[in-house]
Amino acid sequence: MSQETDYSISGIELTDDRYTVEQSLIRNKYRAEDADGNLVIRGKQKMFKLKEEFPFVDSDGEEVFKVKAGGIIDVAGDYVLSDAQTGEELVILDNDYSIFQDTWKIRDARDERKIAEINSRGAAVTLARNLVPIVGPLIPHKYEISDLDGDHVGNIEGQLSLKDRYDVVIDDTSDVPKEPIVAAAMVIDAIQNH
Repeated sequence: MSQETDYSISGIELTDDRYTVEQSLIRNKYRAEDADGNLVIRGKQKMFKLKEEFPFVDSDGEEVFKVKAGGIIDVAGDYVLSDAQTGEELVILDNDYSIFQDTWKIRDARDERKIAEINSRGAAVTLARNLVPIVGPLIPHKYEISDLDGDHVGNIEGQLSLKDRYDVVIDDTSDVPKEPIVAAAMVIDAIQNH
């Protein structure tokens, strides 16, 4: 079975290689647009939950998947992405938080094998984002996406703006499903409160 079949989400199909993810000015609310500027998914962090939860809907407002923390206030931990229509847990976003390097592993929810990894680029930038209170949050995220073998798959690059805005570019999806990558761009930003 191919990777795309293994991790397909009912009700959504991401076919582009480039997406723009943008955060709302008010709270952890996100939208992802395809290369033509069409809304493909929206997500927002549910407030006042013991475990962090992010439901995602398609352009018609139908829930397609959700990401939920494995523990209470889980800054460095597991977040499970599940299909909203089937209830099936598809992947785990696993955060290995450090002040020098942000590493997110995307693992299969069934057998926990690693599918992909998202790593921040530049220890000095990551350190400044985490330790400098006023300037740090203004520094855009930059991540590299790699497959199981460590080969380059794509990038997540933040843009300098009042609200967080990211370009998610996936160069090679032969081994990596797109939906968890685009969802991870939103969840990473919300979890790290930048």
